[in-house]
Amino acid sequence: MEKFYQEVERELNEHILPFWMKLKDKQNGGFYGEVDVDLTLNKQADKGGIATARFLWTFSAAYRITHNSLYLEYADHLYDFLINKLYDYDNLGLYWSVDYQGNPKDTRKHVYVQSFGIYALSEYYRVTKNEAALNLAMELFRLIEEKGFSKATNAYMEEFDKKWTPVPNEMLSENNVLADITMNTHIHVLEAYTNLYKAWPNQYLKERLVSLLDVHYKYIYNHETSYLDVFFDNKWDSILDIQSFGHDIEASWLINAAMDVIGVKNEDYSKMITDIAYNILNNALQDDGSLMNERVNGKVDTTRIWWVQAETIVGFYNAFEKTKDRKFLEAVKGLWNYIKENIVDKRPNSEWYWSVDEFGNPSTKNIGDPWKASYHNSRFCLELIERVKNE
Repeated sequence: MEKFYQEVERELNEHILPFWMKLKDKQNGGFYGEVDVDLTLNKQADKGGIATARFLWTFSAAYRITHNSLYLEYADHLYDFLINKLYDYDNLGLYWSVDYQGNPKDTRKHVYVQSFGIYALSEYYRVTKNEAALNLAMELFRLIEEKGFSKATNAYMEEFDKKWTPVPNEMLSENNVLADITMNTHIHVLEAYTNLYKAWPNQYLKERLVSLLDVHYKYIYNHETSYLDVFFDNKWDSILDIQSFGHDIEASWLINAAMDVIGVKNEDYSKMITDIAYNILNNALQDDGSLMNERVNGKVDTTRIWWVQAETIVGFYNAFEKTKDRKFLEAVKGLWNYIKENIVDKRPNSEWYWSVDEFGNPSTKNIGDPWKASYHNSRFCLELIERVKNE
């Protein structure tokens, strides 16, 4: 494990983070919004609320774990942009996006974006003790609970306009469905609330986390297939036959983390976590060490996507820690070898490809944009560094 640890640490500090640090927009704030597959920087691309929050989380967490003060400088820069440009002080909440100068662009509000705001701000508070950051994270929590939670369905809603009037969920639906409820939003609300609890161990927040764990077990987890259902109507009925392999394994370790943070012991939940991990190990892992993307209506998408590989390493390592089954550890090593050979872009001044096909050919999708930021692969590195250190 020592060699693996050293390689992961080097990938984080010498490859991933330096790439994103070069995107710092010193004139307009935040990070530049797009780098295409040819590594052409678009300085006038929009800047996303999700990406900015993910960058803020990344550099805050990187400082917490590595103690490199340079990372804190970038976190400060990103925090300023988030609170001064992406937050709507009139109507509350984070915008979906702003233009390159920081003017509101897509002013819709989405619970998914607010969740990443909480995730980032609570992490930033953990390393700075900036009370304003914690207060804003708490405000976003209360906003989600007041505006974004439906007591009637016991579900977090999805999309709203600028003034928090519900609108169809265009931004987190796909495959020709419009979902009232999504697994994706729920796992990231869980993730955000878990991190907020580390900074603010509030009883009501704990109650919401307990409820979220129950929702994942009762409504999102499919007990017959050991997959998570993805898209739902407002009665929690699944509306598409889809299995998202990366989201499943990501959810497994996020659920485990939530249980650990609030001290929940539940054999049913623990079995769910390991059953998901074994299911993905047995049904989505390929002979070359990689993980496929998803299956829709029985048709498998074999694309190897960057974030799926990263989250699977964390999920399998988490499963190894729980079960001590070395199959998971061997899968982690195989995934890392696959990432090094195929997903890591070896061109100078690049990062990871968005994806490659089953033959290892890179896609033409952007290297950086509102959906591809530093969060997934940096987090895989940071999680592994922290977990191996604590063994």
